[in-house]
Amino acid sequence: QVQLVESGGGLVQAGGSLRLSCAASGRTFANYAMGWFRQAPGKEREFVSAISWSAFTTYYADSVKGRFTISRANAKNTVYLQMNNLKPEDTAVYYCAARKAQGASREVADFASWGQGTQVTVSS
Repeated sequence: QVQLVESGGGLVQAGGSLRLSCAASGRTFANYAMGWFRQAPGKEREFVSAISWSAFTTYYADSVKGRFTISRANAKNTVYLQMNNLKPEDTAVYYCAARKAQGASREVADFASWGQGTQVTVSS
């Protein structure tokens, strides 16, 4: 399995921006489709965004569409989540995930490798 480490979380005011990074190691990163999920206190983990191995296909949750952008740099073994116009309801722990497949997926169960998470807090 690939090992994943997220970074870039923090505290930001509503309307602000953050860029999350997820560094992968252990396997050939380009063989993996990647995803971002989040989990707020007392809630289930939910899909945020996903990207195929080639970056040709991307998916977004309706709640973040138009505000968040997922991208990847296979040469750097890294996937990014650019988050703009953040809202208090975006507050959560954000997790990076990898699935050994070409296609992007919105399903938690499709991802075998997970990072430890990074906290994003948006104040109003």
